[in-house]
Formats: sequence, structure tokens, C-alpha cells
Amino acid sequence: MTAPTGMPEPETAKPAGQVADAVRGNWVDHTAPAWSRPWLRLARADRPVGTWLLLIPCWWGLALAAAADAPRWSDLWIALACTMGAFLMRGAGCTWNDITDRHIDGAVARTRSRPIPSGQVTAKGAAVWMAAQALIAAAILFTFNGFAIALGIAALVPVAIYPFAKRFTWWPQVFLGLAFNWGALLGWAAHTGSLSWPPVLLYVAGIAWTLFYDTIYAHQDKEDDALIGVKSTARLFGTNTPRWLALFLLATVVLMALAVLIALLPQAAPLTLVLGLAAPWAMGWHLLWQMRKLDIDDPDTCLHLFRSNRDAGLVTTLFLAAAALV
Repeated sequence: MTAPTGMPEPETAKPAGQVADAVRGNWVDHTAPAWSRPWLRLARADRPVGTWLLLIPCWWGLALAAAADAPRWSDLWIALACTMGAFLMRGAGCTWNDITDRHIDGAVARTRSRPIPSGQVTAKGAAVWMAAQALIAAAILFTFNGFAIALGIAALVPVAIYPFAKRFTWWPQVFLGLAFNWGALLGWAAHTGSLSWPPVLLYVAGIAWTLFYDTIYAHQDKEDDALIGVKSTARLFGTNTPRWLALFLLATVVLMALAVLIALLPQAAPLTLVLGLAAPWAMGWHLLWQMRKLDIDDPDTCLHLFRSNRDAGLVTTLFLAAAALV
């Protein structure tokens, strides 16, 4: 009997060196050159949902800016540059996370198979790989306007802090949200050359969304985390998790709707406004579906629902993009 698509493979079917929670049939473990696999695993190329979750807020900010202003041909490059940058910076960020967490990862069942604790890559080699990814991403960032470049550089602050957050706060997911949703600001700034209330509200909506999906994700590791003293919202909320998720859902929808209204009300056509408001509406329904399916004591369900947030974010993106194009 085979594992469902998108779920980790059975132990007997895993190629040598595969990470425990890698997606079944991923290209890294099955088609990438053998010498490259440890480095691609370090960049999480075998688990692409994180790249999507970093990229989607970039597209939100860009699409909302285009809907509020007017789409331009240069937006195509911004969207592509954000895609490449998200892949590279997610890889660099995860490499940094694995360097700082290498001793913790070795004590957690789900993460001890990662490249550094499993011995596939040394910490020094990982540091070189992190720098290489960040430098290529910087070259892409420097094609944007000056304000967006400065904003992109500032994003390194929450990225650097996040791996340490679980050591000093029960809310490390907030720091993940600060880092992962920076693209909402960057996408808007790359189009407009400035910031205003709509991208800020969109950014905070994204942080609430991250609290939602990463709390679900953290429930996979709560027993190991308790043994080694790692903090998370999953441990903090415990059986009250559904109530907190409902609050995060509400905050995501309300803040995103406010961002759309402030951005589009002054001059948008009715159809543009309707399509824009359909974005938080769709997001709310998807998050509600996740809550109905959630079993915080079933790690497989938690992982499946976490991964489904790619679809939640993409549906939202489609409505914002449609609002920009009508």
C-alpha cells in the first residue's frame, strides 16, 4: 500500500539520505544528481511548500498595488524576480535555521534526518551554501527600485532572529510571520516605490495567517519539543488550539479585507472591488475547512493541512490578480 500523494514515504521506500518529512516522489531524491542532493535538501527543495508560503505574500503585495494603481509590463519581471528570490532566500533562511538548530534537530525524530545532524553536510559547508544563495538573491533584488532594495535588505533582520525565537518565547511563530510575510511589503514597494497602509495591513494579515498554519505544523513536534525545552504556540495553546486558530482566522480575513478596501475604494470600479474582497473571503473559507479537518494529535493530518496552505494562498492571489487585470 503506497503513501498518499504529498505525504512522507514509508521508511522502506525512502532513497538514501531522504529527509523524514520530504514529499513522496520529490525530484530532489529521485532525479537530482547524487552530489547535489544534500545541498538541495538543506535548501528544502524537496519540501517546496515553504517556498510557496514565502512567495505568495510577495504576489499579494504586487497584485494589490497593481489593482490600486494600474498593472505595468514591469510587474511581470517583479513577479518572476520574487519567485526566484523566494526560492533562494527560503533556501538561505532554512540553511541558517539548520545551522543554528543542528543540535536541537538531532534530538527530534522528524528532523534528525536533515542534512547537518545526519552528517550529509558540515556546518561550515552549509554556511558557504547559505552565503551563495543569499548573494544570488541579492543580485536579483538589486534590479528593483532603491526603496524596495532597502526594504529587502531589512528583511534579513527577522530572518536572522527567527531560529533563536523558540529558545526565548512561546510565540516563535510571530517571528516566522514577520520573516515570511515581508514580501507583502516588498511586492507593493517594488511596484510603487513606497509604502502605505494597505501593504502594512496585508503584512499583518499574513502574520496572522502564519500563526494559523505554523501552529498546526508545530503540533507534529510538541512531544519532542517538550522533552528538550523548545517553545511553540502548539505547546502554549494545547487543547485550546482551535479557539486560537479561530482568532487567527478572523484576524487574517478582517485585516486583508481592510487592506483591500483602503487600497481600492478611492477609485476602483465595482467589479475590481468585488474581486479584491473575494480574496479574504476565499482565504477565510479555506482556513475554516482546515479547522474542521484538524486533529492536533495526528501528525500526518497536521502536515497535510499545513501543506494545504499553499492552495489557500494561491486562491487568494488569483482573486487579487483578477482585480488588477479587470
